Amino acid sequence: MGAMTNASFESNLLYDSTGVENGVFVLDNSTCSGREVMMHWNSRRWFALTLFILSWWIDRSAASPVKDSVYELHLYHTHTRERLDIAYRRGAVYDPGALERINQYLRDYRTGDVHEFDPRVFDLLHALVASVGHPDAQIQIVCGYRTPRTNEYLRMHGHRVARRSLHMQGMAIDIRVPGVPAAELRDAALALHRGGVGYYADSSFVHIDTGRVRRW
Repeated sequence: MGAMTNASFESNLLYDSTGVENGVFVLDNSTCSGREVMMHWNSRRWFALTLFILSWWIDRSAASPVKDSVYELHLYHTHTRERLDIAYRRGAVYDPGALERINQYLRDYRTGDVHEFDPRVFDLLHALVASVGHPDAQIQIVCGYRTPRTNEYLRMHGHRVARRSLHMQGMAIDIRVPGVPAAELRDAALALHRGGVGYYADSSFVHIDTGRVRRW
């Protein structure tokens, strides 16, 4: 048997069997030369990289708001009986005046206090009604902002209210959507995976917020 050269020895180390080893494709040295193997490996790397970039681009395009898309909400407050039809965002840009009007609309109706809301709450409402097939649905507001005083009063009088409720931070809202069962609305909110979701079957409403993802 002839002496093994350094090149053939190194080739055997890398390509002495067929399969995958340590993340490297390993091919039978009897069927491919070292150059052919490396060309094959490089082509697979470029193919995988191309797929990754394409997938990233598609995901980014899907997640990015379409330029000039108008985001609207149609609201009805069950306590004040006020209605509000408003476009609050165009593309990725929020309308400050519209946000101010929604904040006023979602005030603590018991005290009149107004608090700035997290705009993601409005995006969540917009996405939620779209996900149940009613993008232009009127959303019934059961509870928007609550002052700490109101929150404590409700908690002390037997209402199921959290001591540190996100309603006090303008990050939560309780809603109904006419024509959509509360259980279906809950499931749709859970599927969005954007924050907390509470289901109150006895009162037929759903709580959604932009806090950490959780459910009750």
